[in-house]
Formats: sequence, structure tokens, C-alpha cells
Amino acid sequence: MLGSSVASLTGEANDFGLPAASGAVVVLVDGLGAANIQARAGHARFLSTRMARRDVIRTVTPSTTAAAIASFTTGRMPGEHGLVGYRVLDAAHDRLVNQLNGWDAGMVPETWQRAETIFETASARGIRSFAVGAPRYADSGFTHAVLRGAEYRPAATIADRFAEARSLLEGQAGALVYLYVPELDQAAHAHGWESDKWLAILEQLDAELAAFERRMPRGTGLLVTADHGVVDVPAHRHVFVDARPDLLDGVRHVGGEPRFVSLYFESGLEEPARASLLAGWREAEEHRAWVVSRDEAIAAGVYGPVADEVRPRIGDVLIAARAGVAYYDRREPNRQAEAMIGQHGSLSDEEIRVPLVRGGAYARE
Repeated sequence: MLGSSVASLTGEANDFGLPAASGAVVVLVDGLGAANIQARAGHARFLSTRMARRDVIRTVTPSTTAAAIASFTTGRMPGEHGLVGYRVLDAAHDRLVNQLNGWDAGMVPETWQRAETIFETASARGIRSFAVGAPRYADSGFTHAVLRGAEYRPAATIADRFAEARSLLEGQAGALVYLYVPELDQAAHAHGWESDKWLAILEQLDAELAAFERRMPRGTGLLVTADHGVVDVPAHRHVFVDARPDLLDGVRHVGGEPRFVSLYFESGLEEPARASLLAGWREAEEHRAWVVSRDEAIAAGVYGPVADEVRPRIGDVLIAARAGVAYYDRREPNRQAEAMIGQHGSLSDEEIRVPLVRGGAYARE
């Protein structure tokens, strides 16, 4: 999608059929699934009236921010760019690393995220790229990993970000502007996507989008999409993996996230024990989750082509919630995540299906 926007700026044919444009703004709303919009259509008139069935696409698996945004900004699948989940194994240091905010000297953004970004390829063609987001993300490891090649412009509020995007369109002919909105996802985690807090932010975002399109310079294009949708999981639907210690004997790390758990085996675990653990987790959870091995997931193309150095980052056993549950490990020293209501990461339509809304020069006829 981002690559198609770049192609439109040079009048080239592209995968999404975008017409030629004199500038492009691509808005990525964290945590806004197609089902979330459809359920609150009356509060999001701009988004809902622009989103027909053909304006719904699918994000990557796992449906989580680190993997999805990296795929969005590189045009590559997680198995290629290397950000295959939320918390994954750093085998070289025998630890789990958080790919959103756990970057350090042992996990260099420029090499851990393996793919060239679309912003870098655009720059090589003389197209200036800008990323507009919250000030706290300006110098983060994740920003360096997935937004390299774009000039970061900090703006604190949703309204400020759209104002900055408009200023860039007006002042930089032929520019590509990426605008990131994290507030809905944050509200969903804290309060649930069915909360009044989430709804108020949706209404604000929808109004800002409508006003932005009206004021865009003629000939510029607008796309609105998301990295994943959100489902609410109340506390009584939590499942604790440590309740089955027999199925953790031989498991060294429990990573991933609550709706897409990644279990990493002890390195010396023999094949019969590995097969037994996989079978045990299937028997325990297949009534409410998809349970597959790493090899099965790779063979099925879940992560796309998988580079050799990325392969160990994928769990030996993957537990993807099918029912409305979330998995936690009570042995974790920090259990604050259990307070989250809004969740994502798995393969349900609510999490995987996201909008692709077009406006300005990109609006459907």
C-alpha cells in the first residue's frame, strides 16, 4: 500500500490501482479494525461511508503492531523483515525482547529489522518522505527500525498531526506523508474498544479525517488503514498457562502476547519431548485456539518467506486464540498486562480485517 502511494507520485501503475497524485498522506490508525468501524458506523460517518466490502484488507499474522507496521513500511512479510511478534526470542542472548520498546545495544534497529523501508527506496528516487507522530516516538528503537528514510515530525495531538500533514503537503510538492494515530489502541487496551473513552476518540478521529480531506491541496491523495483490529477480553476469560506445569516442562521462554502465545523450548530438548509438548498443548487448548508448531506455521506461509536468522525468533509452539480468551503466565514478575481489556494478535476476522479508506485524489469514482 505504501509502495503504491510512492508509485502514484510518479504516475506509475501500482498494486492498488491508485491514480497519479501530487502528494500522498497515508494514515495508519493503531487498533482500528473493519469490524470496529462497522459496529460504530453511526459515530464514524466519514470512515463508514467510505468503507465498502472492497475497501477491507487483511493485516499480517500475528496481528500485532510490531509485525504489522514493519510489514506496512517495508512491503515485506514478517519472516523477511524479522519483526515476527511482540515479545520474541533473541537467541544470541537467550532472552525475550520486546520489539516495540525493548530495543538496546544487543538488538540494533538497523540490522534486527532486516528490510529496506519504502521510505528509503522513495528517497533514492528523489521523493521526500515524512513520518508524523507523537513526540515520544521520535527517537525510539522501533522508529529507527521501521521508519528509517523518513524525516520524523513530532506532533502531540491528533489535530496537531493532521495540521502538520497539511502543512507538509502544501510546502513539499510530491511528498509522501505517513501519519500515525496510536490513541485508539491505547484507549482499547486500558478501557476496551466498546468503552465511551474509545468511542470519543473515534469520533474525534473521524471528524479530523473529514476536515482534512476537505482542506487537502487539489491533486493529493489520502489513504486510511490500520495495523490490526481489537477484541475485548474481560478478566474472567483469562487463561493461565502456568496452570499446566506439566506442559511447561521443557519450555524455556513464554513469549508472544496474550492472544498469540509463543513457546520456546529448551535448546537441548529431544524430538520426542518436543512432539509430546505440542500434542499436549493441542489437547489442552484446541477447543479455543489454533495450536501449531513453528514448522507447520512456516510451511503454511503464515510469516511469508522466513530468513534463516529470523527462524529462531518464531516460537516452537504457537497458540493463537480462536475464542474470546487471552493467555497469561502468572510467573511473570510484572503482571500489569493482565489489566488490559482490548486485545489483538490472533487470526480472528475482528483482529485481521482492517480498512483501506481512500480520499482526495485516491477516492473511488
